[in-house]
Amino acid sequence: MKISERVAKLRALMRAEGLDAFVLFVFEGLNSEGCRYISGFSGSSAAIIVDDAETLFTDGRYSAQAGAESPFAVRIQSGTYLIKAVAEVFLKSRPGRKTVGFESDRMFHGAFETLKQLAGPGIKWKDASALLPKLRRCKDASEAEAIRRAGAVARSAYEAVLAEVRPGMTEAEFGNRLLFEVRAMGGEKGWPRDDFVVASGLRGVMCHGRATEKAFEPGDVVTVDFGATVGGYVSDVTRNFAVGRADARAIEIDGVLRSAHDLAAAALRPGLSGKDADAIARQAIADAGYGAYFVHGLGHGIGLEVHEAPRLSNLSGDVLAEGDVVTVEPGIYIEGWGGMRLEDDYLITANGAECLTPWERRALEVVR
Repeated sequence: MKISERVAKLRALMRAEGLDAFVLFVFEGLNSEGCRYISGFSGSSAAIIVDDAETLFTDGRYSAQAGAESPFAVRIQSGTYLIKAVAEVFLKSRPGRKTVGFESDRMFHGAFETLKQLAGPGIKWKDASALLPKLRRCKDASEAEAIRRAGAVARSAYEAVLAEVRPGMTEAEFGNRLLFEVRAMGGEKGWPRDDFVVASGLRGVMCHGRATEKAFEPGDVVTVDFGATVGGYVSDVTRNFAVGRADARAIEIDGVLRSAHDLAAAALRPGLSGKDADAIARQAIADAGYGAYFVHGLGHGIGLEVHEAPRLSNLSGDVLAEGDVVTVEPGIYIEGWGGMRLEDDYLITANGAECLTPWERRALEVVR
């Protein structure tokens, strides 16, 4: 989808919300994804105003980059903070601009208070945090293709590093090698803000256990939650392997997770609620006797960020729609034993769902 089409859709949402203008800030990377989506600009410091025109504010570090990446009118600030520059626009605003949307969940409280003070009275500020997430949920063909390519890069990188695994290799060594291979195989990076999860043995109970200097030992089950970034879009995949041998419980849990994953994935379609998707996998795990050990939601949306709308969980109020890209990642975590999770990425289509990370999921792999 072209930037102009995204802006047109944003304007339609603005009209529905009664907004005369919409403002977005990027503070040294915070909210860079929203800025990139609506303007094309990927720098770490920016502000955007969408009213009867589209204006991108940034600083001299990005004077060349901004014009190359974005079709918006670019204003390079020199000696003036972005908040002050934006406030001056509203101070000089034409009659009729009264209600301005801003993103309360992407803006520091102090920055917002400064903006209000500098912009002066006469402006009604309205929280418009939901506008861009609503637009970003529906992925077009190019976005889905970028996620598919990110999945392919992640697969190739994982298989390359898996071939090197041996007892004594540390979690950190595995994670670092995986990130190196992601980049070597064409990924821009791993994930934009997070490290990969590499959790072995008893540490597998930690759903988000970052890699440590713990060495792999014979009999360890290793859970690896990882991905790649291509064209700004991410993949998010989890695989498990055993070092040297796999015990009976690991083989059993692997089968339970495969069944729960596949049942939930087969049910994905427009109109399915996040709660119902979660319930399908949760019931399968409970029926196998492990219900108490599935401690998180089934999945989440992905795109420019690793975690986006919609959510698949027993607390979700979301309903799947065509164009959503979501993860399915049931997990089982047992104190004193460890844990496992199985995750792939799915594009919701008109009649169901397409797996964007469709490499063969073999039975629990044993690396010798």
